[in-house]
Amino acid sequence: MVTEVLKLYRDHLVHEKGCSHHTVRNYLRELKDLEAFLKERGLTLEKASLWDLRAYLLHCQKKGLAPTSLARMVASIRGFYAFLRAKEILGKNPARLLRTPKKGRPLPRTLAIPEAQRLMEEGSPNSRDKAILELLYATGLRVSELVGLDIEDIDLARGHIRVRGKGKKERVVLMGSKALEALKEYLKERSLYLKQPCKALFVTPRGRISDSTVRRLIKKAALRSGLDKPITPHTLRHSFATHLLERGADLRAVQELLGHANLSTTQIYTHLTLGRLKEVYSKAHPRARRKES
Repeated sequence: MVTEVLKLYRDHLVHEKGCSHHTVRNYLRELKDLEAFLKERGLTLEKASLWDLRAYLLHCQKKGLAPTSLARMVASIRGFYAFLRAKEILGKNPARLLRTPKKGRPLPRTLAIPEAQRLMEEGSPNSRDKAILELLYATGLRVSELVGLDIEDIDLARGHIRVRGKGKKERVVLMGSKALEALKEYLKERSLYLKQPCKALFVTPRGRISDSTVRRLIKKAALRSGLDKPITPHTLRHSFATHLLERGADLRAVQELLGHANLSTTQIYTHLTLGRLKEVYSKAHPRARRKES
């Protein structure tokens, strides 16, 4: 059961912040866990102090929660209490001084270019799934952005897609020839997936395709392609960015294509490409190679 204050926050995340269903669900789950912890101590979310919130984080840390999960939880709690303060539901924000645990930023998992090509060529049993795979790899779309696409967002003549990203910000992304070809083939057969009219681009008989369905079809595509590693929609997004940078793309152009608000978010991919550059350098430069014994 969702309490009234969490309902207000959920509406704020959906309608004002433009958060995806996946993000909202995660935020609410974490806040419900906090609410249950406070309830055991005779408190409510509105009555919690900074010390209560710190006690909760310590409780989570003792349970073995990873630093990345703790950091995300701190962000959820801060956002929630900042909202309550802004709406004057609370007189002061108890989470204002709540600290985020230090953490090392993990490098994103990516596919090698031959692996990505094999996934595109061997992973799809039908035109819809092939178009989804090609589009994710060709554009770097988030899965929430992909499932939110409508037919009217696609410009086949120009090879453009209008995307509504985080915070309802719109951007235009480009499709390559392979993705465009796969999308055209799917659109010829799209009506076969529908039982009733729907404006969504990618559909199932029940209507707009869900992010969980996309995740499942990518997992099956990886198995079908013989790729023995976990692959998600974000793996394709990371691979898109990494492969562009490896081929000489400008970092700011990749930032624009990914829809990142800050360049620092995009810069994580430079760590991956730096490793590739070192490998190329050590093999190619005559003064970099070690003498063979």
